[in-house]
Amino acid sequence: MAASSSPPAAPGTGRVRVSVIIPTLNAVHSLPATVAALETGRGIDAELVVVDGGSTDGTVEMARTLGAHLVHAKRGRGSQLRAGAFRADGPWLLFLHADTTLGAGWPRDVAGLAGTPQRVGWFRFALDDDSARARCLERLVHWRSRWLGLPYGDQGLLIHRDLYNRLGGFPDIPLMEDVALVRRIGRARLVALPTPAVTSAARYRRDGYLLRSMRNLLCLALYGLGVPPRRIARLYGRSGG
Repeated sequence: MAASSSPPAAPGTGRVRVSVIIPTLNAVHSLPATVAALETGRGIDAELVVVDGGSTDGTVEMARTLGAHLVHAKRGRGSQLRAGAFRADGPWLLFLHADTTLGAGWPRDVAGLAGTPQRVGWFRFALDDDSARARCLERLVHWRSRWLGLPYGDQGLLIHRDLYNRLGGFPDIPLMEDVALVRRIGRARLVALPTPAVTSAARYRRDGYLLRSMRNLLCLALYGLGVPPRRIARLYGRSGG
């Protein structure tokens, strides 16, 4: 998907302008598939913004090849997402992880939400794994997202720029940046979008579904208790990105 350089869509055209913001850190192998899935965006005027946090594997060169607007930022999803939103031109912002691919119905979901700029959309969590463990986790994530109002960043987040700015955007923290913003958005504003956001299950296969899920739950509990995100990031095993 080449970065859009077209002017704002004229009123009445029915096209929605959206900036897709992808934070990267050594994502050269996953980024092409994530961007290729966005090629289905008929009826959408989209720009691609890749925010790199210091990759050493060719991600920067790949982003340029894919036609992205490239932004360099301090490593950490919070700081990278903030930088991407600042650079983006579209009135709608779609935040997406570099190992997540949207299903073909995403333009319809974007168009459907465009008339309600006070609402925020999240996509249906899915994993690229055929195992029963993956299906069980998908059901648990859907329950958490719908009934607790806590979708995570790997489900994508579609939000109008005005609302994003009014809420203060993503905080510059190394972990839990998605939870922090979603809590400010509030459950009443969140809308479940039917299109799947298919995320790589590599980390779950590597760490074990149960162990990784329990670690994620512990991190969420610690954040809710007020433990600083930098301390949680050390437990999680990630200092940023």
